Amino acid sequence: MSRHIIATAAAPAAIGPYSQAVRVGSFVFTAGQIGLDPATGQLVADDVEAQTRQVMANLAAVLTAAGSDLSRIVKTTIFLTDMADFPTVNAVYGSFFTEAPPARSTVAVAALPRGARVEIEAIALADESDS
Repeated sequence: MSRHIIATAAAPAAIGPYSQAVRVGSFVFTAGQIGLDPATGQLVADDVEAQTRQVMANLAAVLTAAGSDLSRIVKTTIFLTDMADFPTVNAVYGSFFTEAPPARSTVAVAALPRGARVEIEAIALADESDS
């Protein structure tokens, strides 16, 4: 199987030597997304709720570019700089997955790029015919 690099202007450009996502067969592996506004490259706010909503929008844009969508996510990993933010992030995240949510891990980290408070990465399915 070959790797297909996914890039879209609808999500923030990579801020390092990585791809927004890589697609292999029917699997899409996204890079971690933080709450950057794709137009400005800046965090949307210091507020973890606003950052989480932007993270989900960024993930949706990357998955769309890869021929997938949020409903086809099978696994996510959430990184938080403060576990006290967990209830807020969980509520926002949950609003995107009201039925059959994906598997998930949540971990606390010392820091995230650009001073973000939350980062989420995903593995999703896409139709092989779309590759």
